[in-house]
Amino acid sequence: MNNPAIIELPTGRLELTITDSQYPSDELLGFAARANAKRGFLFLSKVLGKHWPVKPSLMREIHTRIAASVPEVAGPVVFIAMAETAVGLGQGVFEAWLLANPGREALFIHTTRYHVGGVDTIEFEEAHSHAPRQFLHMPPDAHKKELLLRAKTLVMVDDEASTGNTFLNLSHAVRSLNPGVERVHLAAIANFMGKEATAALSQRFGVPVTMSAPLNGEYQFIAGEAPTEGPPAQRFDATADRGASSAFGRFGMERAMAIPEGLAARLAEQVPAGDKVLVLGTGEFMHASFLLGAQLEQRGLDVKVQSTTRSPILKWGAVSEALAFQDNYGEGVTNFLYNVSPDQYDHVFICHETAPNQALSDLADVFDARLLHFITETHVEEVSEIPVR
Repeated sequence: MNNPAIIELPTGRLELTITDSQYPSDELLGFAARANAKRGFLFLSKVLGKHWPVKPSLMREIHTRIAASVPEVAGPVVFIAMAETAVGLGQGVFEAWLLANPGREALFIHTTRYHVGGVDTIEFEEAHSHAPRQFLHMPPDAHKKELLLRAKTLVMVDDEASTGNTFLNLSHAVRSLNPGVERVHLAAIANFMGKEATAALSQRFGVPVTMSAPLNGEYQFIAGEAPTEGPPAQRFDATADRGASSAFGRFGMERAMAIPEGLAARLAEQVPAGDKVLVLGTGEFMHASFLLGAQLEQRGLDVKVQSTTRSPILKWGAVSEALAFQDNYGEGVTNFLYNVSPDQYDHVFICHETAPNQALSDLADVFDARLLHFITETHVEEVSEIPVR
């Protein structure tokens, strides 16, 4: 598809040219309108497991394909995934890269919108986001910290690249800590920066930069009337404990996340053949739900994986269903689940890192779902009753 496609959104006109794609473009993405005056459109990924339910096997295929596109680079290599949307994608890409590069020194860490413990953080901005403040924790573990500060290559993973500004902001923040970074690689499902902007990345970043994505193109958005602004998506309080865990990537990981095989085996025995299953992650807690879903799929179940999100998106285009509820991190911001109706699945398993609370209970009630509290990667407690506070 080389001629521009015109997508008329409620928030404006999107002109899109796809120059190359390893998949049919409509299998990778759709288009949605955001309740965000700073950016009224969304390239909605159909293979990410965030705003659209996806088979775990297809997600793994995308992880493997993106990991294979990372060029041969000097180590140590630090992979950073962008919160919240690409946390699961980045961790999946990191694990696929580890599998293909055994013995290489590497660290995975993801950005976050929460402070965890008393650990030092660096802050950078995702300017177009509805929740622009992002943080990267300095690993308290001495070896992981040393890997971050000794890394020669920085690989940053997001679901899509449209301007490169967020990548640039994070790169500057990391290189202020580690000026020894010699190379940056950007990885995404879709790169809409265009050939000229992609070719100019090294000049912008000040170090050699490469970029890879299964889909490439460019766009222009002509804003229409500003949409009704969605509810606040970030109420940051540096002193608040939001229940976000340090065990799943915020403090860094040097290995693949362990799989809760015992839990998967028990759940699979309880699901009749032919029943439809949704494994639902919550907010930034995404990769554990993917791993659980993948285990259930390998056991023959009909499984989709998805996650809740803080992104306000209009019910239009690639968003046919939109459910709103309170967030389980206690920020007091509205969270959403898209393209899922309450009666669509026979079984819903909600995976969460926060302690059981009323927000999780309310979400579970909508789907008659089961709550799975991940205390560690393999220590998972099913919540039968929400404590009264």
